[in-house]
Amino acid sequence: MAEAHQAVAFQFTITPEGIDLHLSYQALNQIYLSGLRSWKKRISRIKNRIIKGVYPASPSSWLFVVIAILATMYMQSDPSMGLITKIREHLPLSLSLSAQGQTVLSVLLFSTLLWLSLILALRFCLKLLLSYHRWMFELHGRISTKTKVWATLVRLLSSRKPLLYSYQTSLPHLPVPSIKDTLERYLESVKPLLDVAGFQRMTRLAAEFEKSLGNRLQKYLKLKALWATNYVSDWWEEYVYLRSRSPIMVNSNYYGMDFLYVTPTATQAARAGNTITALFLYRRKVNREELNPSRIPGTVIPLCAAQCERMFNTTRMPGEETDVLQHWQDSEFVAVYHRGRYFRLWVYRAGRLLSPREIQYQIQRILDDPSPPSPGEDKLGALTAGNRTPWAQVRKQFFSSGVNKRSLDCIEKAAFFVTLDDQEEGMMGENPSVNLDRYAKSLLHGKCYDRWFDKSLSVVVYKNGKNGLNAEHSWADAPIVAHLWEFTLATDAFHLGYTADGNCRGEIEHSLPPPQRLSWDIPLQTHVSESLAVAQALADDVDCHVFPFREFGKGRIKKMKMSPDSFVQLALQLAYYRDRGTFCLTYEASMTRLFREGRTETVRSSSNESCAFVLALEPLNVKLFRKASEKHQNLYRLAMTGSGIDRHLFCLYVVSKYLGVESPFLKEVLSEPWRLSTSQTPVQQMELFDLVNHPEFISLGGGFGPVADDGYGVSYIIMGEEMINFHVSCKHSCTETDSHKFGSQISQAMMDLMTLLNPDFKEATKANPDKRS
Repeated sequence: MAEAHQAVAFQFTITPEGIDLHLSYQALNQIYLSGLRSWKKRISRIKNRIIKGVYPASPSSWLFVVIAILATMYMQSDPSMGLITKIREHLPLSLSLSAQGQTVLSVLLFSTLLWLSLILALRFCLKLLLSYHRWMFELHGRISTKTKVWATLVRLLSSRKPLLYSYQTSLPHLPVPSIKDTLERYLESVKPLLDVAGFQRMTRLAAEFEKSLGNRLQKYLKLKALWATNYVSDWWEEYVYLRSRSPIMVNSNYYGMDFLYVTPTATQAARAGNTITALFLYRRKVNREELNPSRIPGTVIPLCAAQCERMFNTTRMPGEETDVLQHWQDSEFVAVYHRGRYFRLWVYRAGRLLSPREIQYQIQRILDDPSPPSPGEDKLGALTAGNRTPWAQVRKQFFSSGVNKRSLDCIEKAAFFVTLDDQEEGMMGENPSVNLDRYAKSLLHGKCYDRWFDKSLSVVVYKNGKNGLNAEHSWADAPIVAHLWEFTLATDAFHLGYTADGNCRGEIEHSLPPPQRLSWDIPLQTHVSESLAVAQALADDVDCHVFPFREFGKGRIKKMKMSPDSFVQLALQLAYYRDRGTFCLTYEASMTRLFREGRTETVRSSSNESCAFVLALEPLNVKLFRKASEKHQNLYRLAMTGSGIDRHLFCLYVVSKYLGVESPFLKEVLSEPWRLSTSQTPVQQMELFDLVNHPEFISLGGGFGPVADDGYGVSYIIMGEEMINFHVSCKHSCTETDSHKFGSQISQAMMDLMTLLNPDFKEATKANPDKRS
């Protein structure tokens, strides 16, 4: 209880002589410094609100406007056309100010109004400019004069260095596509997947929907679009994520991996120290808005940053009907799990962030703690891995008061969750491929009880120094977490670094209070066992395969004048057809962050063009290949610019449920299974990794579980110029799927497509067999 005693700033006793007061100046100093940090944060937030509130102008531009108006008034000219005189006549302070004072005050008021008007005009102009998306559809090297003028204007209005959220109010709202366009695109997307009778039936259902219920639902949706910031995002978060009652482990959460070839240190506590420090440094940048806004690669076009707001200090709280995302403004500690025990680890002391060496010291204390878990404590995390409704009922019954509530609060209010895993993971040993697959499964679900799946971020640090990340999905999409994880890995390896013996750098204050062991009173082993059984069955059914594709990367693909993403997507179509002998509805995640509060849209990668190309199997046709690639790129651009299919139909379906009306068309569309669910993890900060001098520091990316019971989940990351890492998942319970077999099909399809574009590639590969090992 040493930390409890140190938290007391004063004590007093009542004696016959009076009250004897004892002050702890050390504790008071801690309180003062912590309060000082809080006030600095408040002042920083106020300053940032002002700076981003006037963007694309600057606060100092107000002074320029005032001086300009005063100068013109001094030269006996009235730029306000009489408005300054009108303001002076209506000043309530006219009796107590001299004539000159009234004039100056009137000029200040007019200048401020003019300045605010100019800001609104500039912001409106920037919003109009950012609403223009035709540039995405123009051919490379054939940019129109209109687009060139547009790009120049955008650069002019974006010339000031922005804060993270500076562009938020200037981003356009997501447009609602027309019913006709959406239905036409939908029918085009399912035509290659249906027989003649099935397509005619869907065409009839779509026509009936358009003539009857569709236009009525569309009116409500347009009304919402006028009122809400984004007509999709709040419903998507609630109905797709928070209202789901099945386990979020595997089904929703996703993972991110460490470097492929290197581990910066083999000391578990040291790796945890640097990783935790790097994450808090990133949080500091988010809080201070020091991160540059993300942009479309190679352009100045900004992307929405709203998802960054709930990155830290956030927990998904279970409810009987729907979960709730709870976010706290600040947290100075993390929750740590090790060998069945939970700890609260303070990472701030006297208002300062502990050094990496001090955090390592505290982590080592946890690793060295010999105390056993309390009864039922070791598997408590299984509640977050099972079905949501039982967890909500248990939480309400057993965690609403007392010691359990206090300990649960420590986990839920933590900045993030940390697991110190006893296992060793990574690409190692005599069978590195199998170990990579085990590493993926460990990050995806672990032992089903040694992660806290409700936390926005759960960091895992293994015994051999490898690390990884498990992220809850409802608060943000993978690119946001990928940006964070890139910063974390680069900061850990290249900026914080380690000593020669593998320890963190920095000094240690040995008077640090030890990490606080959380206490529990858990008479609910039956409930925990039930959730664990559900989670374990789900985890055991997951089949994961991770493999780096080293034969070529985006460099060679671009030399063939192909989009790397389209190339991979067409390889996946070819691989799936070879694996299953048919085509399927394919989901590729695209972002809609060109719009305010935008999240994702679906690219239906299985198109008429892609199917025609795959069916022309012997020989593969270059012309059809390029046509299919161009079609895929166009579908991706349409999804990014708000003209996708699935989010519009989803929102129409939600409106129909609110109105209590049934639509056979919408019901069938939203029940169609995505047997091939794919996603590219973008590399957004390549400048952080010096792959020329340090080619071994390549990230493995991350992955997710299968969406359909009889389908595949495929995630890929295009690393540098010469490698693409794939993550494939499916279920053992389906006899028609096999992640390793499908992985081999993907590799072969990639090779075949490159050989199609460049016949000399096959001979070059034969001459250099070492590259494939």
